[in-house]
Amino acid sequence: MQNAIINITNLRLRTYIGFNPDEREKKQDVVINIEIHYPADYECVSADEVSHALNYKTVTKAVIALVEDGHFLLLEKLVADILSKCNVHPSVTYARVRVDKPHALRFADSVSLTLDWTRKG
Repeated sequence: MQNAIINITNLRLRTYIGFNPDEREKKQDVVINIEIHYPADYECVSADEVSHALNYKTVTKAVIALVEDGHFLLLEKLVADILSKCNVHPSVTYARVRVDKPHALRFADSVSLTLDWTRKG
């Protein structure tokens, strides 16, 4: 069995993130990177069968809705919630999400947090 890896790179969205008063009132930019692993069966890779592939557009739409409609105090909560959208499909075996918060620190390009998830059993 082959392992397929989907990468969604630099998804740029805006959300309410942080606990300072100005962060609670104004949306900020976040940059999201997602990696999703799932088994690529014969029909998917050889026979070009859409029904056997994981639909990355569906995952991306769920992430966009979550982020743009959300209010988060902590980067950890935002990343965990995004990760939960990435492992909904039963064939997902592993997922990793990294969220960057650009300009969160004065002398840094960004602050980021990464979480990953592995299906047990």
